Amino acid sequence: MNQQQFSSGLLENAVQEFSKLPGIGRKTALRLVLHLLRQPENEVEMFGNSVISLRRDIKYCKKCHNISDTETCLICANQARDGETICVVENIRDVMSIENTQQFRGLYHVLGGIISPMDGVGPSDLEIDSLIKRVQNDNVKEVILALSTTMEGDTTNFYIFRKLAPLEVKITTIARGVAIGDELEYADEITLGRSILNRVEFTNSFK
Repeated sequence: MNQQQFSSGLLENAVQEFSKLPGIGRKTALRLVLHLLRQPENEVEMFGNSVISLRRDIKYCKKCHNISDTETCLICANQARDGETICVVENIRDVMSIENTQQFRGLYHVLGGIISPMDGVGPSDLEIDSLIKRVQNDNVKEVILALSTTMEGDTTNFYIFRKLAPLEVKITTIARGVAIGDELEYADEITLGRSILNRVEFTNSFK
């Protein structure tokens, strides 16, 4: 099937760029572009500038690797958070999911992925060494492994557990309220919140 022909090269270029976004096909991209064309020029400029600023100015927290506007994110900088408890997650979306439960008051550590040999991702590609240093230097008492309950997530959990085992730190994992094989970000807030509150010792999670 031939792609739709546009009377404007500018329109076609915009549709092409929007259709590169996840889950956005050309029809949806066209609707979005036409919607922008109907908006006041200053609002479209604000939209475009916000995307440019996001890509140019966004930082990653030097402690937990979460996205931030400053060198240290607002969560790590919040003195009311429990600095002795670190929740290890795969990505930034998981931080948002757990924060939405309002059941966790500790800090986070974003790995930036999980171990997946099939995808060429090994331990050295993740923020595991920086996690070990945090546990060694920041008086951490508990590390919660809150990775997706997939084979890759469990492999990453076990690797981190072995790395942390020699250190005097409690290692727990979220309760299996999140179904086996589920991505953490797709769990509903109540289930995810209970999984955090009912976390278990990592060694007991095999039983």
